[in-house]
Parts: sequence; C-alpha cells; structure tokens
Amino acid sequence: MSDADSDADVDAVLLEIVRNQFESVAEEMGQVLITSSYSPNIKERRDCSTALFDAEGRLVAQAEHIPVHLGAMPEAVETVLAYDPEPGDVFVLNDPFEGGTHLPDVTMVSPLAIDGEILGFAVSRAHHADVGGMTPGSMPAGAREIYQEGLRLPPVRLVSGGETNDDVLSLLLANVRNPGERRADVRAQIAANDRAEERLADLVAEHGRERILAAFDAVIDYSRERVTAELRDLPDGEYSARDVLEGDGLTDEDVPIEVTATVDGDTVAFDFEGTASQVPGNVNAPLAVAKSAVYFVVRCVTDPEIPPNQGCYDPIEVSVPAGSLLNPNAPAAVVGGNVETSQRVTDVVFTALADAAPDRVPAQGQGTMNNLTIGSRAGGSDGFTYYETIGGGSGGRADGDGLDGAQVGMTNTLNTPIEALEAEYPLFVEEYGLRPGSGGDGEHRGGLGIVRSVTVGADATVSLLTERRRVAPRGIAGGADGAAGENLVDGSPVPAKTTRDVPAGTTVTVRTPGGGGYGAPDDRSEERREADRADGKVED
Repeated sequence: MSDADSDADVDAVLLEIVRNQFESVAEEMGQVLITSSYSPNIKERRDCSTALFDAEGRLVAQAEHIPVHLGAMPEAVETVLAYDPEPGDVFVLNDPFEGGTHLPDVTMVSPLAIDGEILGFAVSRAHHADVGGMTPGSMPAGAREIYQEGLRLPPVRLVSGGETNDDVLSLLLANVRNPGERRADVRAQIAANDRAEERLADLVAEHGRERILAAFDAVIDYSRERVTAELRDLPDGEYSARDVLEGDGLTDEDVPIEVTATVDGDTVAFDFEGTASQVPGNVNAPLAVAKSAVYFVVRCVTDPEIPPNQGCYDPIEVSVPAGSLLNPNAPAAVVGGNVETSQRVTDVVFTALADAAPDRVPAQGQGTMNNLTIGSRAGGSDGFTYYETIGGGSGGRADGDGLDGAQVGMTNTLNTPIEALEAEYPLFVEEYGLRPGSGGDGEHRGGLGIVRSVTVGADATVSLLTERRRVAPRGIAGGADGAAGENLVDGSPVPAKTTRDVPAGTTVTVRTPGGGGYGAPDDRSEERREADRADGKVED
C-alpha cells in the first residue's frame, strides 16, 4: 500500500483492523511498563496508564488502565506541544498546573517520529511511591501548599535527541526517597514509550503513512458518532446534584460539590457553579482531574464499548469556576484531589444523570480510594515507601448486585498481594478479607467493603487519605445506604485524613465502605437472601 492511499480507503473493515492495532500499541506499552518496573505499586498493583495520541495531541487509543489518569492525559500532551517537541525527545512532568494531576503521578510524553516526521505521541503515566515532600510516600494529609507534597516538575526534556539528560535525572533522584527504585521506574516508562514508536513504525510499514493518518481521523470520528447517537437517546433537560467531601485534611467541615448537567440533543454540558472555592487543605483537584471524572461517567451512561478516544470527549463541555475546588490556583495543595475529590465528582455527576439514564446509574459505590501510605524517613536502601488504594463495595445496579471488594470509580488498580507486600517491606498483614454486612440492602444488594489490617515492623510515618467515613454511600430507588468506612490505629479510630508517626509494632486497620443498595429491600427474593447468609455476606 502506498502513501498515495487516501482516507476514502479506510473502509469499515480496515477501520476495525487499524483501531484494534492502535489499541494494541497502547496495551503493549502498558505491558512493557508493568513488567519492566521495579516498585510494587506499578509491577503488582499496576497503578499506571498508557495511551497513543496523534500529532495534533488528540487521544487515539488507550489501554484499559486507570480512569483518572487516562481522562486527564490530553492536558499533558497539550502542554508539551507548547514546548516544541522534536524527534528523540522524552518530556517528563508531574506539575498539576502544567499538564499533571498530582505529584506522585509522573508522566512521560514522547514524540513518535517516522522517517524524521512526528506522526504522534506516546504517553505513560505512573504513580511513583515517593516523589519527596514532607512525608514518606508524598501523600501528606495536612499539606497546605503543593511545595509540601513533593518535587514539582514542569514539562522538561528528560531525553533530548535520543540522549538522556543526566542533569535532569540527577535533580529528580536527589529529591526523592528510594532513588534506585525511582530510577528503575523512570527507565520503565521510557522503555514503554520507545515501544510505541517501534510499533507505530510497523503500522506505517504495513499500511502506509497517509492511511495511518487517515485512520487516526477515522477512529476518532467513529467514536464521536457513536457517543452523539447515545446522547440523543437521553431526554433533553437540566439535571442537578450536590454532594460533599468530609473535610479538606485540615478541618472536618463539609466541602460541597455541585453540578448541573444540561443535555441538549447530541451534546451534554456540565457546570460546577456552586462548588466550594479552593480550600486550604489538599483536596483541591486540577481541572484535568474534574474533566476526567466527567468523561468517565458519560462513558458509563452511554455505551462503554465505544472505543475510548478524543471522539468520546468532543460532545462534552465542562465548566468550572477558576479558583474553585475543581479548578484551583497555584500553589494549592492537590494530592488528595486526584484520588478522593475525583471520586466525589464521579458520585455527583452520576447522581445528576440518574433521572436521564435511570437504568445506567447504579447506587453509590464506596466513593473513596482508601489511600494508605506507610514509609520510613530513612533514605537509600534503608528506607521504604508502601502505597496502596484499597477496594470496597460497588453500588447495586438495575440488573444485579454490586461487586464485593472492588476498585470503584476513578481507579482500577489491583491489590498488593500479601506475599509481595511482606517480602518487599517490613510490614505484616494481620487481616485481609471482606466486611460482612457492609453492603446496603435492596432488591440488588450493594457490594461488600474490605478489612485490611497491617502491622508496621519498623518506626514509620502513616498517612491516610480517605472518604465516606461520615457520609455513607447512598442507595438508590429505595435501596439502603452502604456502611461507612473506618480507620483505626491500634484499635482506636483516627480521622479520615491523617498523618502520624508510629513506632514499630503499630497496627493500622482500614475498614472500607460498602456500596449502596438498588431497589426496595422487600423486592429481594428469599432465595437470594438465603444465598447471602450462606456466603457470609450479611451478619446474623
């Protein structure tokens, strides 16, 4: 096939072939990153995401990784484009005010050049277990400004013209704990991006340059057409909702989030007027994170099988007041915004759309990532930083029960296996299992939360960033609420967001929320209730 082939040659059959090939590029990037990384947070939990973009910075294909990473990636590419990327470059960034989400999420953006011409970009984003800052693990509950949360990197060339910039790498490694682990994970991300360039070159050799460029347009157009068709099936109108965060890490005062969704034909607009102004604590969320949560919900209430790319985002408008919780000004602290506020945005947007798409909106899931970070202040080989997000219950649905012990909403990570955790860190798992009775009752029961109890074998700093400890996940259509979560240190309750130094022998327990129930409890059959009792999902 020659470069003279036009976009008219991208018929339905070829479109399906090339679309899957693009997605395979993103998936293979992810596999390279996961298998090449060193930290358990990436190699075991897979807290990372990869995607392929075209030369204009439009998302073409993504691996099915972390929703909060993927929906925010276009902002990173748009920011890098302003720095005039050239073939052989790899940009690194984590600055939430210049294309990032929160500082632990380190992003690599690489131009993909074929015969010297940039045809696209590869992007990898991974949560590094430490990027410096005031506490091990870089997730301090009490941060008041971003400078306390870790090393802040605007887009900078880590690799220039194919050569690693050792000065930039040295600067990065000098500001983090466990620099050997960080170095290995950085190399894994670069390797993932390099693989994308190899695979795109293969596709150009197979199909021709012009056909690949035309296929970029075609896959985006295809997704846009399918999303707009789905939106036309929703009833036009305005749909509003309100929810709260349980404090900002400095106080326990509720922080409101409000949204009005306007469905108008084949478009939908979300206006967050009425949401709180940015707060002194760390639950502020960059605009890219708020957009990511909105995109995720729209995908859920339309057809989730639509290929995820820029076409899915084009019919969606997101408006957020500047200087607000969801569009803060620097130097606001934001580390909790990416992980916790994103979950509440997801909840509030789902609630707003419940009347427009009642069969697609579930009861509320656990609504938190239950962030647990444990680390020592010692540096080098003597130090450690463990980070985990812990699953809970998803909400009951119109067609079935919620899932037990699942990651919900904006995260999609695995757990750290007990064997890997205890081999890697001076930590010992005392209990890990489902939490009976935590799912909300209903015709379709909410999923169960989890109990995870860890004893620290060395003096350490523990940070918890959690939600739904006071306001339980709500049921829907008459279903009961799920159980709220609870955090304990040596058996005593501690706040939802807290950082404290603990001695060796301390036990930290996280009891995660259950999902809300769907439908009236009286409509649940006795046969299903008997199965619940037999499976230990309800308390006698």
